[in-house]
Formats: sequence, C-alpha cells, structure tokens
Amino acid sequence: MERTVTAVPSGARGGAECAATAAGARQATHRPQPPSGPDNPLRVAIIGGGPGGLYAAALLKRLDPAREITVWERNAPDDTFGFGVVLSDETLGGIEHADREVYEALQRHFTRWDDIGIVHRDTRHTSSGHGFAALGRQRLLEILHTRCRDLGVDLRFRTGAPADLPRTHDLVIAADGIHSATRETHADVFRPTVTNHRCRYIWLAADFPFDSFRFEIAETEHGVMQLHGYPYAPDASTVIIEMREEVWRAAGFDELDEAESVERCAKIFAEALRGRPLKSNNSTWTTFRTVVNDRWSHGNVVLLGDAAHTAHFSIGSGTKLAVEDALALAACLEERDTLPGALAAYEAERRPVVASTQRAARASLEWFENIALYLDQPPRQFAFNLLTRSRRVTHDNLRLRDARFTETVEREFGCPPGTPPMFTPFRLRGLTLRNRVVVSPMDMYSAVDGVPGDFHLVHLGARALGGAGLVMTEMVCVSEQGRITPGCAGLYTGRQAEAWKRITNFVHDGAPGTAIGVQLGHSGRKGSTRLMWEGMDEPLEEGNWPLVAPSALPYKEFSQTPRELSRAQLTDIREQFAAAAVRAARAGFDLLELHCAHGYLLSGFLSPLTNRRTDAYGGSLEKRLRFPLEVFDAVRNVWPGERPMTVRISATDWAEGGTSAEDAVEIARAFAAHGADAIDVSTGQVVADEQPEFGRSYQTPFADRIRHTTGIPVIAVGAISSWDDVNSLILAGRTDLCALARPHLYDPHWTLHAAAEQGYTGPGATWPAPYRAGSRRPQTGRTDAPKPRLSLGSGDAGGG
Repeated sequence: MERTVTAVPSGARGGAECAATAAGARQATHRPQPPSGPDNPLRVAIIGGGPGGLYAAALLKRLDPAREITVWERNAPDDTFGFGVVLSDETLGGIEHADREVYEALQRHFTRWDDIGIVHRDTRHTSSGHGFAALGRQRLLEILHTRCRDLGVDLRFRTGAPADLPRTHDLVIAADGIHSATRETHADVFRPTVTNHRCRYIWLAADFPFDSFRFEIAETEHGVMQLHGYPYAPDASTVIIEMREEVWRAAGFDELDEAESVERCAKIFAEALRGRPLKSNNSTWTTFRTVVNDRWSHGNVVLLGDAAHTAHFSIGSGTKLAVEDALALAACLEERDTLPGALAAYEAERRPVVASTQRAARASLEWFENIALYLDQPPRQFAFNLLTRSRRVTHDNLRLRDARFTETVEREFGCPPGTPPMFTPFRLRGLTLRNRVVVSPMDMYSAVDGVPGDFHLVHLGARALGGAGLVMTEMVCVSEQGRITPGCAGLYTGRQAEAWKRITNFVHDGAPGTAIGVQLGHSGRKGSTRLMWEGMDEPLEEGNWPLVAPSALPYKEFSQTPRELSRAQLTDIREQFAAAAVRAARAGFDLLELHCAHGYLLSGFLSPLTNRRTDAYGGSLEKRLRFPLEVFDAVRNVWPGERPMTVRISATDWAEGGTSAEDAVEIARAFAAHGADAIDVSTGQVVADEQPEFGRSYQTPFADRIRHTTGIPVIAVGAISSWDDVNSLILAGRTDLCALARPHLYDPHWTLHAAAEQGYTGPGATWPAPYRAGSRRPQTGRTDAPKPRLSLGSGDAGGG
C-alpha cells in the first residue's frame, strides 16, 4: 500500500536533506524497510523515555501503525529532572508538520515572551523582539506519553532495557541520555569523545514567572557567579546557577548538601528572586560534558539526542536537538529502502547541523567560563557581547529585532548616527585607519627573484581601491634563504625595495585614506618548497636551498631537515630583519608586521613543539621568546617611531603539548612590553599533525582573550567572512580590527560593497572618484519586501 507522508520542513530538519523540499514540507513515498513488510511489521525498541525517545516513538507509530514500538524507561512516568524546556520556532515548525496533535497540545501549555534581560552591576539592560516558547518538562512528557498511548506505543516504565534488544528487534534507538549505557557498551564502534568543562551548575526553580529570559551576574568575594532564568509556566521559572569550579570551591559549595546549596543560591540572587526561595528536584552540582561520537549507528542500533551529542544549556539545545533528531530519523526511515541506508542518511543529515550547534554551544559556554574578562566593559556593550556570544546572534539580526537597543550600544561605542561599527576609525601610534577592515597577508608566490611585479601592483592596488582601512602584503622574506618558495617576494635587495615603492606610491596616490603594511618573515623549516598550487609544503624537485630552524626537526616526514641555528647565524638573521625594515621604511610602508606565526622561523622559537634547544633560546617560555624579542627590538630600533608595528602570532598550535591560550597571552604581553602596537592573532600551521577546530570565526576567541586580559589592541582573523561578522566582533569588543583573506580574493572591493549593502556612504567608505558611479548597489528585485521576523528561540539563549 502506498502512503504519502508530510514530513519535516527544511528549516527544522536542517543539514543535507534526504529528499527535495517544497513549500516548507516534503512529500515522501513510504517504502517498507527490510526485513519488515506488510506481513512482517518493523519492530522498534527505544531505550529512554525522555522527549527525544518518546517523540521518535510517536512519529514512527503514526507513520506506520503496524509497527511494533516499545519504549523502555527505567524511571517512573512522573519522574523528571530539570524544570522548564525551551523550544525554538524551527523545532515547533517541524513538529507542526509532522504531528499536529502534539503541536496543538504543546501550544496550549506554552509560556511565551520576547525579552532578554541582563542584570550587571545593579543595572538591567533589556533587548526585545526575540520570541521564546517554553513549557514544563513534566508537562512535555505527559503530552508525549498521551500521544504514544493513543497511537499504541508500548510504554514500559521502571523497566531496564533487555540486553538482547538488537537481536529481538529490527531497530534499536538509544535515546538513553548523556550517560548512555548503549554508547558505552559499543564505545569501540561509536568512539565517543567526552569533554568536561570548567564550570559547575545546578538546575533549580522559582515559584514565580520571570518577565524575560534573565541573565544576572553576581560578583562575590569568591568570584563571579551567574543566574540563567526563564519562565515556563504562569507560576514557575527555571533557574540555573553557574560558576567556575574554583569559585564553586572557594564559596564552599563542595561542602554543602542539596538543601544548603539551594538556600545559599537563593540568598546570593535574592534580588532577582524577589526574596523568594528556590526549589530543587534531586538537583546536584555538575560539570557540563560535551559528547561527540565518531559514529551514530552500529548495525541496527542508532544513537539519538544526548546519547549522540550534547550542547551546552546556555543555548538551550538539548531537547531541541533530540526532537529534531527524531524528526530526521523518522523521515529517513520513510524515504530509504533499507535500514542501513536510512541510518546513514539520518547521520549524514544531522551531523553537520549538530556540529554547527555544538560549535555555537562551545563558544557560548566558553564565554560564560570567562565572563570575568568582560565585567569592566561599558554596560550595554557587555550586554551586546553576551547576546552575541555564540556567534549565531549577530549585529545585523539583533538590530532587526531591537533597533533601539542596538543603536544605544553603537552610540556608547562611539559610532556616529547611521555608521556601522566597521566604519569607525582606529588609531595605531601615528597612523589612523579609516575603518576596521584589514586585507590579511596572503602569499601570492608570484615574484621573480623576490621582486614584486605587475601582478602585485594590480593585486594590492585593487584591494586598496576596494576600501579596506589597511592592506597587508604577503609575508615578505628577509633573505633568499628565508623564502618559502622560489615565488616569494623579498626585501633583501635594493631592487626589491624600489619595486615595493612603486606599489606603495600607487596605494597612497590612487586610494587616499588606505594604509599599506608590510609583513616581514623568514620561512625557517617550512622553506624551499613548491608553489602552493604545485604541491603545498612539498620540497622542490630541484634547486633546493638549505634550511635553518631553532631545532633540527623537519616539518613533515618528507620535508628537508633543517640545521639548528648557531649563535652567529642568529645574529645574522636578526640583522637581516633590521636591514629589511630599513628598506621597508624607505619603500613607504605605513605599518610593519613581524611574522611570528604559522611555524615559520620566529614562530618556531615560540612553540615548545618546534624548539628543543637547551641553550638560552630554548626551554621555558621566557627563553623561547628571547630571539623573537631580539628581532623585534632590532626592527623597532630602525623602524620610524611614528609608524606602528604589529606582531602576528599563532595563539595555539592545535596540538597537545604546544603553545596554549595562556602562553599566547604571555607572548602578547612580552611583545607589547617591547613596543608592539597590536597583536595579529592567528592560530596553528606550526606542526603538521595539528587538529584545528574549524568553524565560523573560530580563531577570534583567542584574540578576544588577549585583548581583555592584557588591554593590548588585537587584529582578529580566521573564517571571518561577512560584514555582519565584522560589525558584531567590533561592537562586542572582541577585537579592534578584522583581517579577512579569502573574501578579498573573491571580491577586491569587499569593503566598499559592504558599505553599499548597508546603505552607508559616510567616512571610512569613500569610493575612488572613477568608481563613484557604481557606488550604489544595483537593484535586482523587490526591495520593499519586509524582512522576516527572526526568532532567537532555544538556539541562542539557554534552557533545554
């Protein structure tokens, strides 16, 4: 029998869709999955009676009533942990399309609100227009229990799941939570990674409804504590108290029982709680654990919800992700001919969505772990920083939700009316940049004998005409031996300096207001390689030159082994940097950056993974800093005093035993103490076996940490791709400047186009006279259509 099923809208399902979508919902033809069929219905066992497991049971039974579906739950039906659950509009849209009865039951019990209130140092800041919906966790379970029973699902409470379910059933769905026994039983297959984080938290409740999603910060004698609270019923709110482990211990919570902890929390946040008590429900202090699995299925067993993945409660995604997992799994089972195909499709669809959520959750939880860094920010900037902490809420969509709040933040920041943050000026020593956009250094490998040619003139000139405040050269090598490839540009001859002067003259004359900077570096052990497009990091087939490095360690197994630098060679290289700086000054560069990142020579001294020296230039961080600081001093001594110097560092090696975020702070302090005007904060590329945590703006937290720990201006880099990202980072105070690379390869006029897209024509975004006729964005369609109302939902606030 053919059955047509209305499945889940793409917004709720997310990821790679199993089939095409149409008008927000899909039509899929049901095909039975072997070994089941009309005379042999699919037998499904679900381990865990939480929202994810129950909703999966209801969906699968509704889609095919012949299925035999049993849920095993070790607790009683009225046992529940936690209090309120927040669901996003996306998730609710999926539920509405998949099972309207559940949706309507939820609707009857939702508590809704629009505001987020942030209380910091006795001042409340409110941002509106967010749109939340929450209900009690017990109520949610009751709705799902009723729906399952009405559909004929066999619910077995106070009953542990039999060990032989994979043998007796066609499909086993393990929705048994963060401590999943199923996952641990097959850990060799699922290969879970569990990361414990730095804060302790406890789930509690208040007997009144907050009027908003509330964040309150308490600065106590023991350290910073924070309250996350939201209403979930007309007479109740969830309250989560969180603090770093060391604060928790210093405050004595480790010695209190449950009742004493609850009473103590109520006293600390008495004003927020209106003097009311807090109540618990087997509430214990715990440390959040991020769960990631290499695989989500094993034979006919599949993980769902927290068993497969977790996301920090500060973006409220636990229940949301589990429900969306159930939606996706049910749809994929309908669409695929075989069970293995369905499980593979489910994982392929959900994995990228979950990975994105986990990245946002990681950013959010780390923000709260480090909240003490931000306490001295201007009040509304602090609130804006909190709201945009996960990088999912941005300057632009917050402005759409609450223009008045955002404009107030901009005004406090110093933005003239109507000026996006990215177009405010920034001063470094005697240089004032007209905006906050930097064209990041990008190796072009197109020089001949180290001489930049017409290509470099056009490449850098085009990007200067494109409106950036600062255009940086590629890494310019200080010696022939210090090149990465034969195509690298240099500043070790007068001919090279004259060629660079031609370029700086063009920038200054053709793009008034744009500054041009030079990045000086030495390849170290990563030199004598082919051009990038011929084989990145691969040695030359012929014509290799000898390499030098802090220690005799090759970059890769097939790389040339460098010679360890002698004291005499260190002196020579230091003088090469100084001589190149003199030529750079004569060539007319406005700013000089010392390249101490990405595993090149100076970076090689900083990392303990690449510096194994036993003399005065190796060992402790202080000793590893010695030669890079000597080079910096030599360059600063010959570089004109009014012109700024920056230093690019790798703030982490993304490898065990390498440079840490704490080390990066000390490295930044050291360079600033020697006269660095800003730190350009990149990461990685130091060792070949690195394991970066890629994602949107993934390197910016390192810049943020350095800026707020040391007060040193920073340049943020790393997957910053939109003008909205730039505005968000600048206005939140996470960086002073943003360096973008690939966006400027795609569009040399990226900055001016960003101004046009924002309707901005003021200072900091001046079009060159010959281009002004094109300064307005072409109109290619309707411009009067209203923008959709955005929903923050549970994806960016808290709860779950």
